[in-house]
Amino acid sequence: MRVDHLRRIGALRRKLTRAGLPGLLVTHLPDVRYLCGFSGSSAALAITRRSVRMFTDGRYTTQATEEVQSPRIDVEIATTAAATAAAQWLAAQPGVGAAGFDPNHTSVAELTRLKEGLPARLRKSFFTPLPAPLVETLRLIKDDEELVIMRQAALMGCKLFDHILPIIRPGLKEVEVAAELEYKARLMGAEGMSFETIVASGSRSAMPHGNASTQPLPRQGFVTLDFGIIHKGYCSDMTRTVHLGTPTARERNAYYAVFEAQEAGVAAVSSGVSSGDVDEAARSVLRREGLAEAFSHSTGHGVGLEIHEAPRIGAKQKARLQAGMVVTIEPGVYLPGEFGVRIEDMVTVTRTGAEILTPATKALIELY
Repeated sequence: MRVDHLRRIGALRRKLTRAGLPGLLVTHLPDVRYLCGFSGSSAALAITRRSVRMFTDGRYTTQATEEVQSPRIDVEIATTAAATAAAQWLAAQPGVGAAGFDPNHTSVAELTRLKEGLPARLRKSFFTPLPAPLVETLRLIKDDEELVIMRQAALMGCKLFDHILPIIRPGLKEVEVAAELEYKARLMGAEGMSFETIVASGSRSAMPHGNASTQPLPRQGFVTLDFGIIHKGYCSDMTRTVHLGTPTARERNAYYAVFEAQEAGVAAVSSGVSSGDVDEAARSVLRREGLAEAFSHSTGHGVGLEIHEAPRIGAKQKARLQAGMVVTIEPGVYLPGEFGVRIEDMVTVTRTGAEILTPATKALIELY
């Protein structure tokens, strides 16, 4: 399925026009990839109302030719830093007296370097900070091509979960479980992992971000697995918590409280609903069970070319969900010194609800 980058750039240009800007400098690499398809580690895009030019360095001459396939996006191999070359090109374009930039992804030092590359008369007035991101706003709503890729990425994650279940056993180190997940992901064709794989067992499962350690898995206790893969640039994210041996009544009750909270959060997702209301749907279940204080993070976040994108699914968040957004729903309970449980699905927002992209079982799995 071919991505229509010119359609995305057209939508961006309309935003530029409304903002009254004749030019835009794009340096955030996920934004560059979204707009032109280039996936290298050095790139910048210069956009005017008539032209688009991508700048990179000589390491990527062949890759840029292969990945930037639109005939209306020019590619230039720069002899200076890509962002500097893009800024200089923008400043030389007729009618471009100013250009926007995203201050969320441009440091003060980088902005100083960009200005130093311009003629002295333009250094004070040329760059205009955007009051709100333009490209990231476009990326909020995934198009059909993106959703196809993200479904594939999520299903790959589910296959990894199925693969690891018969391997998990007492005595195996957490890092060995993580290594097996990551090795299998590569064999399945993943470009890499979305983030550092979390394998947290026993009392370490009470750590929301317990990256895999050398601790052996216990004979009895929870094992939280939080992982994701990158497929064609897009991230997946899922969490499942399994139990080695027979859970205690306290562990079982906590698990099913999280399970019910997670299901309630998914059920609350729909176009037009505020992200704060989705958070409350999940959190209220844990509050009823006396576990709200043990839920120490937001209910979810957006996913796409980056593992953490807008919107944030958190308490009192006002942003309204829109059809085409992809978000996670991941409530958890963490009891320090005892155990923790988290269950996470990645879902697409639809006009009437949510499409679950990670359909792996969420029933309490007991491994013996």
